[in-house]
Amino acid sequence: MDYDVIVIGAGAPGEHCAGELADGGLRVAVVERDLAGGDCSYWACIPSKTLLRPGEAVHDANEAAATAQVDAQAALAWRDFMVSDYSDAGQVRWLAGEGIDLLRGTGKLAGPGVVEVDGTRYTAEHVVLATGSDPVIPPVLRDVPGVWTNREVTGMKAVPKRLVILGGGPVGAEMAQAVRRLGGEVALAEGDSHVLAREPKPLGDALGEVLRGDGIDLHLGVHATAARRDGQDYVLTLGDGAELRGDYLLAATGRRPRLPDGLDTVGITAREHGIPVDSHLVAAAGVWAIGDVTGIRLLTHVGKYQGEVVAANILGDPREANYEAIPDVVYTDPQAAAVGSFEAPFSATVPVSEVAKTATYTRAYAQSNGFLTVLSDGQRLTGAYALGPEAGEWLQQATLAIRAQVPIAVLRDVIQPFPTFSEIYVAALKALHNQIAGKREPAEAEPS
Repeated sequence: MDYDVIVIGAGAPGEHCAGELADGGLRVAVVERDLAGGDCSYWACIPSKTLLRPGEAVHDANEAAATAQVDAQAALAWRDFMVSDYSDAGQVRWLAGEGIDLLRGTGKLAGPGVVEVDGTRYTAEHVVLATGSDPVIPPVLRDVPGVWTNREVTGMKAVPKRLVILGGGPVGAEMAQAVRRLGGEVALAEGDSHVLAREPKPLGDALGEVLRGDGIDLHLGVHATAARRDGQDYVLTLGDGAELRGDYLLAATGRRPRLPDGLDTVGITAREHGIPVDSHLVAAAGVWAIGDVTGIRLLTHVGKYQGEVVAANILGDPREANYEAIPDVVYTDPQAAAVGSFEAPFSATVPVSEVAKTATYTRAYAQSNGFLTVLSDGQRLTGAYALGPEAGEWLQQATLAIRAQVPIAVLRDVIQPFPTFSEIYVAALKALHNQIAGKREPAEAEPS
């Protein structure tokens, strides 16, 4: 064998898995057709959060005892710095330092234990598929030239005068706020009745209020029926007859797994939503799959987690993937975060404005529509979602509690630091406890 393991795809999941395997003493190669580091490093997570940060900082300053304004050109230059000017030299050095070979080109399966990279064959005992995903372009946009995806919007060279967005999921919501706070106008259309259609309606409704407060033109519960170019403008026609016009049009309508060629040579039949895997992430004998290509949850942190699971299994430490508590975070300002189940017998909601930290954070704290909702089966937390400053950080308490099945009584006994946003759990868990205690049937008396 040329290698112990070949990983096809050097995005975050693939690199993470390869690093774990190399640290375990195995001979590892990764195959990459584009930049080592993948979408997250250059065209998704990192640049989008970088573009959001200046507007967030200015907004926070103006809400406190300070003033600030965005320098859009400096923000774009900072984005370029954060993506290393679209050079993967740093990632290549890291791979080399780990003793991992980088095979440039498009990898495809060519039989059990065989990977072909642009005509050259390599062999390995294990092959890990980490080929990621591609943006979905809906039929209504497919014949319109120059439509943006996440790559073009995160790599913008100038701020659009008016950006039209189709899709109100994480990409649509985040980039709508980023562009608006960088100085552009934004119109967003979403077929569901609220933004973040995958998340609970109260969370999407609350974020929608924030986006409207930023001056974003939201069109919810209406589908696009046509799209065209009109001179230099894009025109998106909606089912209610409205026309949204802008100098750029962003398709933020989801992603689909990117399947490698040659799956049939190893006995894999892909499904509509990706490559099927078992609980250990085995796709076929000697073949594993991680990240977006599995279609399980198209999130970078899920892919990295799966990479750890596969590495452990290959290194002889059997491990199964557990998806009971997958945190979602949308990095708008304020952040929207959710984890676990959104339906349960008991739930309690507490507004962020009642947390002491909020009063120190902004002069407009009383107007905050942020909140924390916790859900329970009567014994432990089963779900939670929140809108608030850095909600993705403090909602991790709920993530750990759900994953570890921590009893409600133990959570209520945790001492929360003052003043932090985490203190919101004190009131939320108290309200949840009272609701459970009030609705639970009394225990039957012991027979005499």
